[in-house]
Amino acid sequence: MKAVYKSNDPVELGWLLSVLQDAGFDAVILDQHMSVLEGSIGAIPRRLAVPSQDVPAARRLVEQALHTVVGK
Repeated sequence: MKAVYKSNDPVELGWLLSVLQDAGFDAVILDQHMSVLEGSIGAIPRRLAVPSQDVPAARRLVEQALHTVVGK
């Protein structure tokens, strides 16, 4: 698994996870438990990850989704 996006925003990560899963990617959010251990102050960003072979396509989809909806 390789990270395609990092964020401290759990809502944004949940939405992007749904976008990737709806497109058929085997995506997961990493570091959720570390974030809880550090007190949820945002010091440790969570990572959205997919299998290595899916990284290029997943990154394109994440970028497209963020640009379309959020304007990033």
